[in-house]
Amino acid sequence: MIAKFIVIIIFSYVAGSINFSIILFRLVGRGDPRTGFSGNAGVTNVYRQAGMLWAAVILALDMGRAVGVAAAAVYFLPGPAVPWAGVSLVAGNRFPVFHGFRGGKGVANYLGFTAYLYPAAAAAACAVWVAVYGIARVPFVASFFMVAVLAGGAAMVFWPSPAAITGTAATFLLIVANHARNIGDFIRERKR
Repeated sequence: MIAKFIVIIIFSYVAGSINFSIILFRLVGRGDPRTGFSGNAGVTNVYRQAGMLWAAVILALDMGRAVGVAAAAVYFLPGPAVPWAGVSLVAGNRFPVFHGFRGGKGVANYLGFTAYLYPAAAAAACAVWVAVYGIARVPFVASFFMVAVLAGGAAMVFWPSPAAITGTAATFLLIVANHARNIGDFIRERKR
C-alpha cells in the first residue's frame, strides 16, 4: 500500500508538471505564456494572450490529464488516500519540475480531478464560477468559490475519512496560496 501510494503521488506530481500552455505556446512560436499579463501559465492567462480557442484547448488538456490522474488514484489507492493525489497534481502544476518550478495555479487540474470523482460537484462548481465572475468580474475570486465547491464535493465522496478530508483541505489551501500574488494585488487596488 505504501509503495503504491508513493508511486501514485510521484506520478501525479510529474503529470501535473507537464504544462500544456508552455509546451503549446512554444510549438506554435508564441513564446512563453509566463512572460505576459499575470506571469502565470494557466488557462486565464492563456485566454488573455491567445483567446478563447487556445484557453479551451488548454483547459481540456489540463482537465483530461487530471481525469487520468484521478482514475489511476482511484484504481490503485484506497479511498482515503485518493485526495492526496490531487494535492500532488496541483503541486506539480504550480511547481513543475519540467518548467523551472513556475507553472499554473492548479484550478483547471483540480476541476478535472474532481470531475472524475464527483461530476455533479464539477458541474456545480462551473456554474458557481460563471455566477461569481458575472457579479465580481474577478477571475481568481470566482476560482476560489469554484474550488470551494470542488473541495466540498470531494469531501462528500470520502466523508467521514479524516485522511481524505485533510487531503481535500490541503488541496484547497494550496490553490488559495497559489493565488497569493492575486490576493495582494487585489487588496492594494482596493486601498487606492
